[in-house]
This record gives sequence, structure tokens and C-alpha cells, in this order.
Amino acid sequence: MTDTLRPVEADLHPATHSPQKLKRSIGVIGGTLLTLSCVTPASTLFVVVPDLLGSLGTATALTIAIGSLLCVAVAFCYSELGTLVPSAGGEYAMVSTLAGRLAGWLVFVLSLLVVMIVPPVIAMGTADYLEPVVHLDPSMAGAAVMLLATLAGLLDLRANAWITGVFLVLEVIAAAVVAVLGFAHSERGLGSLASMEVAGPDGGPDAVTALLVVSGLAIALFITQGFSTAVYLSEELENPRRNVARTVLATLGISAVIILVPVVAITLGASDLAELTGGDISSMVTAWSNSAVGTFVSLCVALAIINAGIVMVIQNSRVLFASARDKAWPEPVNHVFAKLGRFGSPWVATLAVGVPGAALCFVNLDTLYGVTGVSVTGMYLLVAIAALLSRRGAHRHAPAWRMPLWPAVPALLIVVLGYVLTQQEPAHLAWTGGITAAATLYWALYLRPRTTTRWLVTIPEDTRTDTV
Repeated sequence: MTDTLRPVEADLHPATHSPQKLKRSIGVIGGTLLTLSCVTPASTLFVVVPDLLGSLGTATALTIAIGSLLCVAVAFCYSELGTLVPSAGGEYAMVSTLAGRLAGWLVFVLSLLVVMIVPPVIAMGTADYLEPVVHLDPSMAGAAVMLLATLAGLLDLRANAWITGVFLVLEVIAAAVVAVLGFAHSERGLGSLASMEVAGPDGGPDAVTALLVVSGLAIALFITQGFSTAVYLSEELENPRRNVARTVLATLGISAVIILVPVVAITLGASDLAELTGGDISSMVTAWSNSAVGTFVSLCVALAIINAGIVMVIQNSRVLFASARDKAWPEPVNHVFAKLGRFGSPWVATLAVGVPGAALCFVNLDTLYGVTGVSVTGMYLLVAIAALLSRRGAHRHAPAWRMPLWPAVPALLIVVLGYVLTQQEPAHLAWTGGITAAATLYWALYLRPRTTTRWLVTIPEDTRTDTV
């Protein structure tokens, strides 16, 4: 294995050429607010969950619950690896250091695929939830949200933590309103959550099979996927070897509750299977209350989507910044993407992810969720493999948060995620596989022959004394 944990200062000579480091400026609360905003519970509830309701019906809550349990094991892996390898590169820095450079490169490509495509598609949902106030073209509204998020991403991270924190409060209020109204208008008992039924073409109930639930797990994993943002922010978290794990686990627990409780309420409160399968949550809220409440919830969701755009641009820019610092591209590209602005943010990388994101709002991305689900599952699989290798050699005694039940947790996770991948649609597997193959070709022809000058994954030196 060619990569090991090492501070950036030890790798570069002379010191004047050392890559720039991000500023440590946020604690657990700020990191949790930013990370929760990336999970974006309300926009996930209103934008992603309806797709699951359409295919899984009453089994949606069960599928999300199983996905959340799987994410606990994933969070353990992220917490241990994120404190062992605290880098803005996130998954790719962790996997490169512990499982080899090729594995790290493939994780980087998968993570970049997820974080580049998801924000504009979610942003396009803004128009639907502003409809009670103003009619907007979805593509134009999405592009405006992406540009606004890009401008916010150029600011200091501490300022963004407060901005996203305010928006997050509104998200939680919207989710709470849905939960309260759904439970207050329950049409069926808790036993219906295990009935596994969906409305058929004739309006009657159709059974949801176990294999369909397994297939839906890829999207369920994506629903709470944003907790990984804590790892991307590890270079900017104070005392990362302690606070990364706290942020990851706290975010997962809070987001699972914020998402799962309203889904249970929606399942119980829908008037019939046809309404539940239709997945029009805004209409359900209006039927349970009145148009004013429906408008309030819709506006909260619109703000949640803007909030998600801001945090996703912040996250994505850190990934691109770290890849340039680690020499993933030709030198002119690396030099530009590694620039930091007056607020300490990677401003060129921020523009590079935000502006194309605005352009993607005008592209048809029908296969987004399927490809994203496959990418997230594959990324988690490689992270689990790295976690299985995290206690070899020098890493065994390195200061880090350590997961319970190692190595059983990552080993079981590898088996389950591998099976989930086999149950995905061939078209989604083909798209993701094609992109991965192209990335492997770039590795073989450009990165691998330049092992001493390209893809040099570095771990910034932490100047504070951390306790785990």
C-alpha cells in the first residue's frame, strides 16, 4: 500500500509549496447544523420520499427504518475513519489511505457523481413549493437557487453555519407539522406499517415483495446519506478526532427521527392506498388542515431546498479543493482549484461546482435517484472495506474514535451492501458502471504512471492536541 497517514508538511519540499489548509472554525453544534442541513430532512421528505411511497406504499416507513439501521453501521465506519483520517477529501482520503489509491480514486468519482448531480435536481423542486405564492419555471427556479447557494458558499463557514441553522429550524417545524397532522388524522393502526401494500393500477391493493424492499434500500440509504458531510468538514472542525464522531452520530440520529416520524404519520393519515401511493404530501397537509397551513409548509420546504443547496455547494467545493490539493488533475487545473479566498473558502472550487449545477437544472435527469442510489451504495461498500482494514500496521495504535463490534460491523455491512447492489435495476448499474470504468481508465492512463506526482493523498497536520 503506497499511502499512509502523513501531515502535509512532511510531504512537500520546500515548505513554500505546501498546499493551503482550511481554517478550523466550527465546533460540534456548527458542524451538526451544517451536516443536518445537507441531509436536508424536509426536502428529502417532500422530494425523495414521495418516489418511495409510489413504489413501496405502506412499506416505505419499514424500508427507511431498515436503511437507517444500516446507516448506523455505516456511521460507525465513517466515525472511525473520519477521526483517523481527518481530511476535506472525505471518503476518498479515508479509503486511499487505508485501502489503496485506486479504491480511493473510485470512491472519489462515486462521491463526486452524487454531490454534483443531486443539488440541482433537488433545487428544481423549489418551484413546486413556491407555487402557492408565485408560478416559476422549475429549471429557472433551480438555477437561481444554485447560484444563490454558490454566493453563500463563498462566505466564511461560521457564517454559513448560522444561515443554515436558521433554515434548518424551519425545516424541522415543517416536518413536525406534517407529523402532528398525520397522527391526528390517522385512518389505520400501526399494524398497517407491516402490511406492505401499494395501490395497484385498478386502485386495489397490491403486495410489496421483500425483494422490492431490498431494491428500495439503495434510495433509503441515500435519504440519510448527508451525515457524511461531517467527514468533509473534518479539516474545519475544532478537535476533529473527538468531534467528527460526535457530529456523524448525532446527525444520523436526529435526521432519522425527523424523516421517519413524519413518514409513519403520513402512512397512517393517508385516506386510502391511492392517496398514499400518489405521494402528494402537500395536498395531504391541506386536506388535514387548510390552505394556509399547506402554504406555510410549502414555503418551509422551499427554504429547506435553498438550505440544502447552500450546504451541498459547500461540501462539493471542499471535495474538489481537496482533490486539487492532492494532485488529481493536470497541474494548471490543480493550481486553480486549490485557491482560497479572503473568507478562507475555496472560491474557485465553489464556483466550479455551483455554476455547472445551475446549468444542470436544464438537463433531463430522469435516472438520477437510481444512479445516485447505486453510487451511494457502492461508496458505502468501499468505505466498509477500508474500515475492515483500519486497524492494520501503524493505524492500529493511531489516535482515533473506535467503533464497537469491529470487525463484525464492517464485515456484515460489506455482505449486505453487496447484496443490495445486485438487486438494483440493470440500467442504473450500467450508467454507474460506465462512469466507474471511465474513471478507472483515467487512473490507468494518467494517475497510475505518475505515482510520485499525482494523486498524493495528504492528511493535514492537526496543530491542536485532541482527545478521543
